[in-house]
Amino acid sequence: QVQLVESGGGLVQPGVSLSLACAASGHTLDYYAVGWFRQAPGKEREGVAYSSRTDGTRHVADSVKGRFTISRDNAQNTVYLQMNNLKTEDTAIYYCAADGSIIFGWEDPDEYDNWGQGTQVTVSS
Repeated sequence: QVQLVESGGGLVQPGVSLSLACAASGHTLDYYAVGWFRQAPGKEREGVAYSSRTDGTRHVADSVKGRFTISRDNAQNTVYLQMNNLKTEDTAIYYCAADGSIIFGWEDPDEYDNWGQGTQVTVSS
């Protein structure tokens, strides 16, 4: 299985940008679809962005469309989540997840077998 480690979280003010990284080890991410999820206190885990394994397809959730971007650096075996114009409602623990095959929907956490430990993002003035 692939091991995932997120980094880049922190405390920021509204309107600024932050870039999260998901570094993989054990296997190359070329063989995995990767999703970014977030979970705020008292809320369910929410799919934020997705990068497919095969054809370069990318998705972002409507709640972050136009502000968040997912990208891969295969040489670094890392997937990034660029977050611009952060809002207080973006406050959550952010997780990356990977799986060899997404069948029913990229936003479903149950589709992913491999998870990182998460990184906290807090947006507050």
